[in-house]
Amino acid sequence: MSNAAAISLGPQLTAEDAERIFAQGKEAVVFSLLQLAKMLAERQPAGATPSTPSGMIPVYQKPPAPESKPGRTKKPGAKPGHPGSRRPVPTRIDRRESHRAPACPCCGGKLKRSRRTRVRYIEDIPEDLAAEVTEHTIHRDWCPECRKSVEPKVPDALPGCMLGHRVVVLSAWLHYGLGNTLSQIVDVFSHHLQMQVTPGGLLAMWFRLQEVLYPWYEEIQRQALASAVLHADETGWRVKGKTWWLWCFSTVDLTYYMINRNRGGPALREFFITEFAGVLVADFWGAYNAIAAGARQKCLVHLLRDLKHVEKYQRTGPDWADFAKKLRRLLGDAVRLWKRDAVPDAEFDSKRARLDARLAELIATPWEDRHARRLVKRLRRHREELFTFLDHESVPFENNHAERAIRPAVIIRKNSYANRSERGADAQAVLMSIYRTLKQRGLDPLATIVSALRTHSATGQLPPLPPKTAASG
Repeated sequence: MSNAAAISLGPQLTAEDAERIFAQGKEAVVFSLLQLAKMLAERQPAGATPSTPSGMIPVYQKPPAPESKPGRTKKPGAKPGHPGSRRPVPTRIDRRESHRAPACPCCGGKLKRSRRTRVRYIEDIPEDLAAEVTEHTIHRDWCPECRKSVEPKVPDALPGCMLGHRVVVLSAWLHYGLGNTLSQIVDVFSHHLQMQVTPGGLLAMWFRLQEVLYPWYEEIQRQALASAVLHADETGWRVKGKTWWLWCFSTVDLTYYMINRNRGGPALREFFITEFAGVLVADFWGAYNAIAAGARQKCLVHLLRDLKHVEKYQRTGPDWADFAKKLRRLLGDAVRLWKRDAVPDAEFDSKRARLDARLAELIATPWEDRHARRLVKRLRRHREELFTFLDHESVPFENNHAERAIRPAVIIRKNSYANRSERGADAQAVLMSIYRTLKQRGLDPLATIVSALRTHSATGQLPPLPPKTAASG
């Protein structure tokens, strides 16, 4: 088997090498196939495909991380010279205690008292933390003018509800904002807060909360459609055991989630109810092409991932290396030009035009490799959407913002296994959007929503969606 063992079985295997192995007989072919299977098993966990997300591969099946070269390992924590970070001194003291040792803790001898002291602050939760029950006596008086009995509205809870606003908002935040499961939330309230709640009761209150806050959800959609730059992404979701899709549309100060049974144009048309005049940043999913937008920016990182995927898992032709090298250099030069500061207009325009010329030359070249031809079709289709980030301010060359915005929802999906009803999916999208948006705007979600619910309970009107705070940037 020495001749067969000398032939490389990786992606660079050529037709001539395969013929040489075949000419050596059955044993050489069997040996080569076994070696190839071993290589694939080491490179890829069992049951996984090249497109399987890392999060879906069991931890025990993932290969160990490569060891870094000496001197290149980054140490965790702040770098030397950076200011330290510690908990600030409390501004309010609720109780003071004094401590003095009765004897020496080392030898048990008598101590000579002095006036030296030191102060230590401890913040903790009260031991007797419990729910507060308030009995409201509501007077009903007669109005001679209207000829009917009238009574004041109680702003501390929704009509007919025995749970106050803070309980409803806190429990919903734990579920839709942090991803805790229903059983975990029931345990927190039952054991820690000493309040008996049930999963069914919480769900009913969350549905009512969704109905009250729905105008904020619509306002988030309108603000997203009016934004200058909008990032979009989508991922799978489960509703009633069937595959649906979670859509995410995000900017720097809002995130709009939508759970829909469609992954194509019908779902996008439900979100884009008006013409979008800004820049839409997304991946190469074809459904985005049907949406009218002022401009588009396709994620260049996805192109680089495709190059890496082909080189790692596919058999390439003789001109693939030249194609991949030219495309990587083209994208790298565009990103470097974007990162440069204070480039003279004449120099910027010249280099910008040169990038377009190099892209046109890459597309016009008759490549023989089938993977190169496939990517050239994508470049030709989106040639006007690759370098938009060079012409518009605040437009990135990648879609990392949308991927980071959709990540909290993906974590919630792993914990709760999505939704068991369409009603639950609607509440999921609305409340996740509101809690995420309030967090992006630097607002306290509990205080903000409780204040809005009190206003709604007293007046019947929900206040406007709060804007971004100055402290959040």
